[in-house]
Amino acid sequence: MLFDKFTETIFLKKSSSIQKKYEALLKLIKEYPNNKKLQEELYIVKKGLDGENEIRYQLSKSNLGLFVLSDINIKYEDLTAQIDYVVVSKLCCYFIECKNLIGNITVTDKGDFIREYTFNNKKVRKGMYSPLRQVEAQRDVYKKIWNNRLSKNKIVNYILRTLSEKNYESIHRVLVVVSNDDTILNTKYAPNDIKYKIIKSDALIRQIKYDLDHSDKSMWLSKTEQEKWANTFININVDDKVDYYLYYKNKYVTDSNVDKILLKNELINFRKTRSHEMKIPAYYVFNNDELEKLIDLCPTSIEELKNFKILENIKIKVHGEKIIDLINNITKLK
Repeated sequence: MLFDKFTETIFLKKSSSIQKKYEALLKLIKEYPNNKKLQEELYIVKKGLDGENEIRYQLSKSNLGLFVLSDINIKYEDLTAQIDYVVVSKLCCYFIECKNLIGNITVTDKGDFIREYTFNNKKVRKGMYSPLRQVEAQRDVYKKIWNNRLSKNKIVNYILRTLSEKNYESIHRVLVVVSNDDTILNTKYAPNDIKYKIIKSDALIRQIKYDLDHSDKSMWLSKTEQEKWANTFININVDDKVDYYLYYKNKYVTDSNVDKILLKNELINFRKTRSHEMKIPAYYVFNNDELEKLIDLCPTSIEELKNFKILENIKIKVHGEKIIDLINNITKLK
């Protein structure tokens, strides 16, 4: 087959939010060199950036014929998902969650993740939220988007065969990639259905090659089909327009005039009243994650509310002005 000759890795989208965060934090630390919170945030962001760069490096030398997109953000109604990497191969599409953690990770026979590390000369052993469930949830948001498009018959024919309920997960696969070389990953007792979905970065290409080698080549996509599939992610991607310099400055530098306990109580009361008046669920006003961002960042204008990427546009349109008025009124009380 002619398309078997396609072996390069093509990066359709390289830019990422984490790179923007890193650059913003570097700029802020030059201005506020003694701010410990900024330094701690920079350390965390730098670890994440190093992890993503390691995966990019591994993919770049694969010679398997891949289309790669980094940092894809998608939305479906009130659901959002941020996918570290989307990789479209000849066989399937991979949703990749990158983890660059200090310490060792063990996956139990129940599929739980246990992290072990040393802090202040003491060994710490604690559970962590499953990154596998995290990336599966991202895939579920994507599935809702495509099912919605399929129902409207607005998608190209070549992709239809990949999106049936029967084979959806085999065509849209998930991987958790641990990118810290020093981390020991123990999946010895992990359930078989998840064991091979959690790998070190140096095993990523081997896993993709294994999947290709054990597949029916007659079902492989051509380079053109791969590119069209990859571009569908570009089409549904929601651009990150956050001004991270302003975001982190408001979060860690600016001395807020807002009594945050009072603000939280008032926002919760507002949400309850608003949902009752409009006969809508409370999270249609703002959910708990959005509530924490409102408290943390205290936007004082609609422009800041948009730039900080706190609420979706429909929520800003319906509730934005009242939320900003509430915050500004509490600021005046201080």
